[in-house]
Amino acid sequence: MWLPVLGLLLGIAIGFGSNFTIPEEYSNYLSLAILASLDTLVGGIRAHLESAYDELVFVTGFFFNIILAIGLAFLGVHLGVDLYLVGMFAFGVRLFQNIAVIRRILLAKWTASRRKK
Repeated sequence: MWLPVLGLLLGIAIGFGSNFTIPEEYSNYLSLAILASLDTLVGGIRAHLESAYDELVFVTGFFFNIILAIGLAFLGVHLGVDLYLVGMFAFGVRLFQNIAVIRRILLAKWTASRRKK
């Protein structure tokens, strides 16, 4: 479980340390891809805490979410509609729901360990 978090932190450090800029026309795609990957990461953490983690589901979900999000944004650009906002909303809602479930699981484990003392 620590390996994805380490990869994320390493990627963020490399990103801030480099002098690479993203063209403005790709910023919507990149923001959606980042949000989709964060959603998948948090969903994987939730599945691990619920003892339901499956690596195949995690990896396929990661790529499927990113492809779906970028495809939706691409379709929106060609239709002249900001469909990337739909992806932002959907992944944002899922992200906060997963974080809320993780918080409840961790609080339940913490209170259970305190009761045993």
